[in-house]
Amino acid sequence: MWNIARTLTGDNEDQEEGLLGEDSGGLCSLSTTQSMIVFAKPIKFAALFTFGNLLAVGSTAFLLGPAQQLGMMVDPVRVFATAIYLGCVVIALICALWIHSKVLTIIAIIIEIGALIWYSLSYIPFARRMVSELMIRLCDTEL
Repeated sequence: MWNIARTLTGDNEDQEEGLLGEDSGGLCSLSTTQSMIVFAKPIKFAALFTFGNLLAVGSTAFLLGPAQQLGMMVDPVRVFATAIYLGCVVIALICALWIHSKVLTIIAIIIEIGALIWYSLSYIPFARRMVSELMIRLCDTEL
C-alpha cells in the first residue's frame, strides 16, 4: 500500500536527485494525465475536491467547536460569502453526481474555487476590500 502511495506522489528513493532538477527534466513527477485530472475526469475530481473542501471546513469546526464555527459562518461580515460558497458546493455536487455533465462540472469547479477564495478572504481583515480594489484597477478599461 505504501508503495502505491509513493508511486502516486512520485516519492521514489531513486528519484531524489530529481528534486534538484537534475536528470528528471523538471520538479514534477506527475504524468500529463495525473496533472490534468480536472479535464480528464472532471466528475471524479469535482466530487473529491468538494468532499475535501467540506472536510476542511469541518476541521475548523473540530478545532473551534461547531457552535462557534457556525456563529462565525453566519456573522454579518461573511454570511453572503458563506451562502455563495455553500451554494457552489451544492451546485458542483449536483453537476458532477446527478447531471453528469463534464462542461457544467468544470464550470461549477471554477466557480466553487472562486467562492472558496472569497469565503477565505472574509477571515482576513480588509482582504476582500483590497482584492476588490485591485480587480477594479486591473479591469478598468478607461485610459
